[in-house]
Amino acid sequence: MSEAKLVIGSKNYSSWSLRAWLMTRMAGLDVVEETVPLDDVAHRAEILLLSPSILVPSLTHDGVKVWDPLAIGEYLNELFPDAGLLPAGGRERARCRSICCEIHAGFNRLRSACPMNIRGRIPAGYDPRVVVENDIERILAIWRECLTASGGPFLFGDRPNMADAMYAPVVLRFQTYNVRVDRQCQAYCDTVLAMPAMRDWIAAAMNEVEEELEFEGEF
Repeated sequence: MSEAKLVIGSKNYSSWSLRAWLMTRMAGLDVVEETVPLDDVAHRAEILLLSPSILVPSLTHDGVKVWDPLAIGEYLNELFPDAGLLPAGGRERARCRSICCEIHAGFNRLRSACPMNIRGRIPAGYDPRVVVENDIERILAIWRECLTASGGPFLFGDRPNMADAMYAPVVLRFQTYNVRVDRQCQAYCDTVLAMPAMRDWIAAAMNEVEEELEFEGEF
């Protein structure tokens, strides 16, 4: 097979890039990373929440180019079925796909009010629940249902899969914006943050040199 390349955006700001990158790590696919500069029009559109569909992240592998985290996850699951990116059972697999699609297509208020910024921390007095209460409660309900059914510590059992990759940026948002959650969901957040791949991504984000974005003044 030819060398795999994953085109991503900023590690500090790009939630979609994180999702795809985590999936390649879960699958065990070694990739060469190519970072799109922040001044790229498409990349800035995604970061500033102005574009619902862009071509970053994208994976090129063995002559195939795949973009969008869900498509990348499905491709990797077909290529590396033993990695468990999707659950083995049909019912669990359908549930996993459903909640992945929900985070992919929804929660627009959360995206707008709480853009991903790993290095950022909210100032005193900012309460994201004022504007995104319904989104937060829906996400927590999904987590509780999955964790209770699977026994955790990940959404579908003892190892991370596509669903955990799709919700990982939410975990980071909750940390940045100091969103308080119940004990079960906090344990899940701690589990995701402790993943070696997440630690690697966060470390890289902390050391990333990027120009400031307009929304940073809106925290």
